[in-house]
Amino acid sequence: MAEHQRHAEISGGGFAGLTAATALARMGWSVRVHERAPELRTEGAGIVVWNNSLQVIDKLGATHDLMSRSMTPPAYETRMNNVIQSQETLDGISWRTMTRSHLFETLLCAAREAGVQVLAGSEVAGATPDGKISFTNGDTAEADLIIGADGVGSAVRDSLEIPLKRERSRDGITRFLVPRRKAELQALEPDTEWDNVIDFWNLDPRVLRVLYTPANEDELYIALMSPAADADGSRVPIDLDLWTAVFPQLAPVLADAAKTPGKYYGYQTTRLESWTDGKVALIGDAAHAMCPALAQGAGAAMQNAWTLAVAATAAGAAEMPEALKEWERLERPFTDRVQDRSQQYADTRAMSQGNQFVGDSIETALYNPTDPNRHTVKA
Repeated sequence: MAEHQRHAEISGGGFAGLTAATALARMGWSVRVHERAPELRTEGAGIVVWNNSLQVIDKLGATHDLMSRSMTPPAYETRMNNVIQSQETLDGISWRTMTRSHLFETLLCAAREAGVQVLAGSEVAGATPDGKISFTNGDTAEADLIIGADGVGSAVRDSLEIPLKRERSRDGITRFLVPRRKAELQALEPDTEWDNVIDFWNLDPRVLRVLYTPANEDELYIALMSPAADADGSRVPIDLDLWTAVFPQLAPVLADAAKTPGKYYGYQTTRLESWTDGKVALIGDAAHAMCPALAQGAGAAMQNAWTLAVAATAAGAAEMPEALKEWERLERPFTDRVQDRSQQYADTRAMSQGNQFVGDSIETALYNPTDPNRHTVKA
């Protein structure tokens, strides 16, 4: 008799859900992904992907697609009042910048090629520890594994009544994807390397920040940060006069941002008492939303999605609840630490000092979740 093919149901068709789905499918599972939105797409503008994510993407067989419309900038440059504090070349750290849509399309293609069934307009209402998933249309299904990858407002998490703590920071961010306009920027400031990621800070007399991130040859991701209490700084559409007065060298791309729809997002950190309950596991923002200071929200989601798939595949059906608890025990400390560091950077605005990608702050960026010996204690 043929061996029973194990089945997974996943709530959420974002980076975490698609990564987990593809990994499971490539390991022999049948997988359905449920995305409540009527269309399969991602929100946001640009993203930085570090080594921990790149290792997972390679295991999913998607590296070639990812590289096609992404880049590795020459350096991460930090400025305070337009005075350069540091230019970090990040030697020894693999990283890429890209649009969020490019990363999403790469993962969606990988999922479909692996045989994952991805359903749009399919809204999950909740799940039970014994492996039952329910939908808002009244349907139900059973699975050997259920994954809640359904964001900060996770229906799966809330249906399990897992205690959580949510903390908000004083700052927030509005993200835009605009044309590079490299020649125009070069004309305004010829000595600047406009292929760098440039972190423009201004703390006095007003806290405003622009994170300038080239996503590819044609598109630029810019993130505008201000305190939530600053009505003009957090306004959308942006106050063009305000932002260009502080960052005049960015006038061409700020003018584009002023014409682009956007939304201000306050920084927040979510910590759960547990990521698992029976046959249900939570990943991504549903489990561990974090401030974007170290650009590891998606990275932690993808590394946990991969390691979850490995742990679940190695477990027998009766062993699943304990296997998920052990997965959390081994992997959660890495995410807890990057959450803490990201929140500390956000609370203190210490990134403005430059030279941030050193020491403990790059632990997650250097982590390889696909290394089977990663938890082995070295003598």
